[in-house]
Amino acid sequence: MHIRRAVKTDARQLAQLRWEFRSVAHGTPNETEQAFVDRCAAWMDDRLSGSGTWMAWVAEQNSEIVGQIWVLFFEKVPNPTVELERHAYISNLYVKPSARGGVGTQLLERCLEWLADQSVHQIMLWPSTLSRSLYARHGFAITNDVLMRKG
Repeated sequence: MHIRRAVKTDARQLAQLRWEFRSVAHGTPNETEQAFVDRCAAWMDDRLSGSGTWMAWVAEQNSEIVGQIWVLFFEKVPNPTVELERHAYISNLYVKPSARGGVGTQLLERCLEWLADQSVHQIMLWPSTLSRSLYARHGFAITNDVLMRKG
């Protein structure tokens, strides 16, 4: 298994993995697979262009991408305290079922190692029920600090 940073040329494979991840486990799609993969690949291609807001890592096995993890950086309004103003949001950690058995852990650990050098105040995510134990093993905890409202 090889873990590396994602690049623009990975976008189509990553979009196909996103389709597999979200269309199977998270409800009935409201667009065709082809339409979604085209739209998502264009989005991913743009985000992997090096703007620095989004980052992604992939797991490769026999030259095939079998897993991915994404990170979004966002900032708070500047403040005069010691609290860092940069935050990170982890999203889309997914590994093909045929490649599971530690690959998700490897992706998460690579991402967290990189984030350790990025001066972020907090790292947040929205875990699935099945992924909660993975994140808990890596120091994530449920807090009541964030209020949410649907748009």
